[in-house]
Amino acid sequence: MAFDETGKIWFNGEFVNWKDANIHVLSHVVHYGSSVFEGIRCYNTKKGSAILRLREHVERLFNSGKIYRMEIPYTVDEICDAIIETVKVNNLKDCYIRPIAFRGYRELGVYPLNCPMDTVIAAWEWGKYLGDDAIENGVDIGVSTWRRMAPNTLPNMAKAGANYMNSQLAKMESVSNGFDEAIMLDYHGTVSEGSGENIFLVKDGELYTPHASLSLLSGITRDSIAKLAQDMGIKVNEEAIPREMLYLADEIFMTGTAAEVTPVRSVDGIKIGNGKRGEITEKLQTKFFNIVGGVEEDEHGWLTFIE
Repeated sequence: MAFDETGKIWFNGEFVNWKDANIHVLSHVVHYGSSVFEGIRCYNTKKGSAILRLREHVERLFNSGKIYRMEIPYTVDEICDAIIETVKVNNLKDCYIRPIAFRGYRELGVYPLNCPMDTVIAAWEWGKYLGDDAIENGVDIGVSTWRRMAPNTLPNMAKAGANYMNSQLAKMESVSNGFDEAIMLDYHGTVSEGSGENIFLVKDGELYTPHASLSLLSGITRDSIAKLAQDMGIKVNEEAIPREMLYLADEIFMTGTAAEVTPVRSVDGIKIGNGKRGEITEKLQTKFFNIVGGVEEDEHGWLTFIE
């Protein structure tokens, strides 16, 4: 994915040229990973461009900041409006949106509260995170040797830049081992999530997903798929999942703003089901993409249209 670099970025309340959106090399975030961020998608629907679950994403951004004692100097409404304006200013119809708040430049040292908070919003065109082919044919994943953070180490409920060093280790390992993505276990050795996605298993017509307490980020797409499954009469079980249950699942798929709904065809080289996208995965995919594409009614009120 290459950036266009001709657009505008919202930087502390003002739009600046893409290449002028710079920070000082001694900013606190560069040295200590002190940032919280979100990934949001805007879809070009049949009724116009619409951002998926905008407010829920921005509220999670503020909640992540609260956990790390970062006071974002704007309101939730102001950031929602700024995100809409960023999409409009850049004339984007279908895009990925990255709001991020971080500790900026004043002094160095682990103690962060004397550093200012900077807030930035960027948007750009970005296709399927794991490739166009992955949505239909699935991906091959491997269980990582790197585990998710244990409780009282780093807060998994915060979508924070520092936390993603853990994800990077798993992602690099998985790619070097010939996989498309990683699955990470929690501190007990039970299934947690991918490097940037949540995971669902299908067994005997029901969905299984790790409980939110098992060292994972409760994804907004995860929540969307769980609601759609319940609407369709599919039972959703949130519980601890042992590693070996991955191999015995009828279907597996991963969810996330970037990954959307991506089927898994193998885990650790073991074929899942028939090694193709499963029936329930396809039904949920179709429902999800029909809603975000404006083909079906948005009964849950998830879409914020760009006027």
